[in-house]
Amino acid sequence: MASKLLQLRAKASQATQYVAKHGTVYYKQLLEQNKQYIKDPPTVDTCNELAKQLLYTRLASIPVRTECFWKELGYVKNMWKNRQELTVEEASIAALFGLECFAWFCAGEIVGRGFTFTGYYP
Repeated sequence: MASKLLQLRAKASQATQYVAKHGTVYYKQLLEQNKQYIKDPPTVDTCNELAKQLLYTRLASIPVRTECFWKELGYVKNMWKNRQELTVEEASIAALFGLECFAWFCAGEIVGRGFTFTGYYP
């Protein structure tokens, strides 16, 4: 166990040295490649303004998203009315979508329980 700890410490030391040596070059290169996304002046006030813009832009998009949701729901209702005319492809896509929703629900439940499968909290 002590040897594993020493190996881990050595690896961490190597990683720290690598980041110290190459980190600033990577940082500058990253900023240069993405300079079109940087808002001048890069200050805290600018960041706060952008955060507010993002929040209110998302709030403004709610009616558009709601409209899209109702369109999709109408499509599903129409498909359910005409379910005798469904093709195998459409039925399989619907089944896969339902299975995916169920899988995400199960994964969320497992994560919510702290990654336990029994629900037992030690």
